[in-house]
Amino acid sequence: MDTDGKKALERDEQMIQAAYQDLLNGYLRSNHRKKVEIIERAFRFAKEAHAGVRRRSGEPYILHPIAVAKIASQEIGLGSTSICAALLHDVVEDTDYTVEDIEQHFGPKIAQLVEGLTKISGGIFGDKASLQAENFRKLLLTMSEDIRVVLIKMADRLHNMRTLGSMAPNKRYKIAGETLYIYAPLAHRLGLFAIKTELEDLSFKHEHPDIYKEIDAKIKESEARRAAVYTDFAGPILRKLDESGIKYEAKARLKSIYSIYNKMEKKHLPFEEIYDLYAMRIIFECDDQNKEKAICWSIYSAITDLYQLHPGRTRDWIVTPKANGYQALHLTVMGPDGNWVEVQIRSRRMDEIAEKGFAAHWKYKIGEGEEESELNAWLKTIKDILDNPEPSAIDFLNTLKLNLFATEIVVFTPDGELVTLPAGATVLDLAFHLHTEIGLHCIAGKVNHKLMPLQTELKSGDQVEVLTSKTQAPLPEWAGFLVTAKARTRLRKGIRALRQPMVIKGNEKLTRWLAEHDINDSNFVITKLQGIFHAENREDLCYQLGADEIALGDFLIKPLKKAALQTSKKSTGTSLLSKIPLIGKMVAQTPAEEEEKPAEPINTKQIYRLTTTDSGPNYTMSDCCNPIPGDDVMGYVNDEGRVEIHSLDCPRAQLLKAGYGSRIVATEWDEDIRERFMAHIRIEGLDRRGILQELTHLISIHLGIDLRKLDIEASAEVFHADIWVRVNDADVVSDLCSRMKNISGVTRATRIH
Repeated sequence: MDTDGKKALERDEQMIQAAYQDLLNGYLRSNHRKKVEIIERAFRFAKEAHAGVRRRSGEPYILHPIAVAKIASQEIGLGSTSICAALLHDVVEDTDYTVEDIEQHFGPKIAQLVEGLTKISGGIFGDKASLQAENFRKLLLTMSEDIRVVLIKMADRLHNMRTLGSMAPNKRYKIAGETLYIYAPLAHRLGLFAIKTELEDLSFKHEHPDIYKEIDAKIKESEARRAAVYTDFAGPILRKLDESGIKYEAKARLKSIYSIYNKMEKKHLPFEEIYDLYAMRIIFECDDQNKEKAICWSIYSAITDLYQLHPGRTRDWIVTPKANGYQALHLTVMGPDGNWVEVQIRSRRMDEIAEKGFAAHWKYKIGEGEEESELNAWLKTIKDILDNPEPSAIDFLNTLKLNLFATEIVVFTPDGELVTLPAGATVLDLAFHLHTEIGLHCIAGKVNHKLMPLQTELKSGDQVEVLTSKTQAPLPEWAGFLVTAKARTRLRKGIRALRQPMVIKGNEKLTRWLAEHDINDSNFVITKLQGIFHAENREDLCYQLGADEIALGDFLIKPLKKAALQTSKKSTGTSLLSKIPLIGKMVAQTPAEEEEKPAEPINTKQIYRLTTTDSGPNYTMSDCCNPIPGDDVMGYVNDEGRVEIHSLDCPRAQLLKAGYGSRIVATEWDEDIRERFMAHIRIEGLDRRGILQELTHLISIHLGIDLRKLDIEASAEVFHADIWVRVNDADVVSDLCSRMKNISGVTRATRIH
């Protein structure tokens, strides 16, 4: 080996040893029993197993397991068993070693964790799985065996997100999308608030790098002004707490970039009008858990003596913690600058649980505590979803999302039993929560002794009695009354059981008819039929046939045979998208020409250029988010084989990234796109004579923009207008909004996505 090669190896070795020592130092500072010897053995074993292997970024692979172990130890608070499992988590997946080898060297506990991590690792970052939903299903199933598996997986995902820059663009979109859609809510549900916030920010940074940089720069620019405002607000509180003799730490907690962006989008506000950029957090020291509540309320009293309280924004999560174990007292008061400021009051124990989640619970737990029963109750709900899987990946992810991200309410049964449900839950949700049969036969509820329909939304503190009838049967429209994933899953299962005889009958009809007309029973053919009859899936199609709601006729033969022909041609492909209709040059052809010319495959690893030819665009615009050139967009290969364009943060796109990663295509707009696109702008201002004329003159005459629709309403000297214009790109919309704001009386003009 030459001198340069030796120096490179020495640099790698120094880097590896420094990273490992950093991990070890953090572990030695923790409260865990010091089992350094087994961690040392796990490190040497993993280092040897991954020797010579590098990550996409070029660094030695062993640095990844070390980083995951460090996150598990220092940011989640796990001990030596989890550190060893994190160091070894890729050994079985990526080398010749087996789970039995791990057990022989490190014992059954570590081997069990490594096996759990191996089961859920294949495919999430590779090309092995076309549907990420199956990986999430495996991930959640392992929770019931050992919650540490999913905590280490969260550490693994966080490190992958921190090093995502070395991935191809379409992979970045896929990983960032599934992180934002599933992993961040999962971190939230496990009480890992710090990790949840970082995952959201990193996902946003990779999907919208320019907007991320812009907000980050504005935060830094306004730092001095914010610090001065915080000092004015906090000063009197700190003096009062010092006088009381309470030992505490006070700090300003800045909103994350992702949450600032979300607020700007939802409220249609510029950055300068987001006033609640920070909250004050007071963390007090208390050795006796029984005294925490009294100290919280004494601090609350001190603050409300100084500042005006917002009556509707006090949150007491001490007596009734959130389902993820979060405890704190929140209040909102009017600051000296006239803006509302949130103050969060926690003990040191509560703060650790808020940041590190269930791992911190174990540190403070005395016997079988309430926190453990909360965790078990939630895991039972997850298991219930997994035992009754949804028919499609998208449905599964939606159902899972419902159960991950929800604020809670607390209601009581007639016997005084306390039931925790997501905010917005209805009488029907409670019925299904109590028992499947109660839900399926629910007719109404008595809420606080008053008869109410089953769609009635419940509020915290309600006492609810569920009324049932043996003659009641579940209806599909009930799904619109349900908020909880458990209830939706059980309702679908109940309806499916009732519909099954008709589904079987319809399936027999369909199979017989296809055979009689020599048409293959393929996905393409069934998808075509679903589109014609507006059926959600094959089961729905068969039900309609079995119930004689629809009939198969000769008019279907020609289009179905054409679909079957497409299937046979496309099934010969061997590319990554072999199970997906291939994308070709989208040119106008006669049916005969289409049969002769096979579609050209597309390389999803390359950037797909969105352009327009004489034959039209080589893409399809989605109607769920209506993106225009200049927006951050991605492509999705739909069932018809077209590249469907979505805005990156469109809700539908979030689902597609999380559920169909291998169909995602990174895209860029061609500079010469000849199409015009519809954009929606909302205008607000003070009403005056002639303002509408000035707006339309600016749009149509001065700027020459095609105005397609206008909806305006004036009330009490204030007007609101929605306009739809046809434009070439997003810059035209930004310029139009900027010019509108210069018109006297217009206070706001923003694009609505």
